[in-house]
Amino acid sequence: MENLPAPLREVAQQLAHLPGLGPKSAMRIALTLLKMPREKVTGLGQSIIDLREKLCICEECASITETCPCPICSDPERNREQLCLVSEWDSLLSIEEMGLYRGYYLVLGGLLSPLDGVSPGNLEFELLFKRLEKGEVKELILALGATVDAEATVSYLKNVLDERFPHIELTRLAQGIPIGSEVKYTDKETLRQSLEYRQKL
Repeated sequence: MENLPAPLREVAQQLAHLPGLGPKSAMRIALTLLKMPREKVTGLGQSIIDLREKLCICEECASITETCPCPICSDPERNREQLCLVSEWDSLLSIEEMGLYRGYYLVLGGLLSPLDGVSPGNLEFELLFKRLEKGEVKELILALGATVDAEATVSYLKNVLDERFPHIELTRLAQGIPIGSEVKYTDKETLRQSLEYRQKL
């Protein structure tokens, strides 16, 4: 990349930092941007700036939103006794699209993964525990998938809740979700059955 013109090299290097993009893919995207009409590139750039400036993280559930609190947390018609814990925001979207669940959510921001250096301090556990301390939640639904990291997270949570919040019923999505898959990639029918027939831990 050192022989490339500086502006092209800079864009390609920046793009290569994005998840799933290597140097070659980043270079193809940079060259595509170079060939695009100026107004389209300007529009794309402005969209990226708007993404950063107009979106925020909800202080109550840690999901992505334009307003704080988010529309779900602001909805008084939802069931305050149920809290669904998801690893990422797109898993929340998958469950919400079904229209069956009427409780609240909390986005953990990932899963525990000792091999990758993801410890409890890297995730939104403190936000979760503060929410549970309010005393409204009667059931915590774990919608974390069925991966090794999800199991590690479930085990950690079960230990903490048994000690600090023994009155809260801990459930998880039924094991209709295949081992090794994530909630966001699960088909809607499997997800519906998993949520409807969730298991008590």
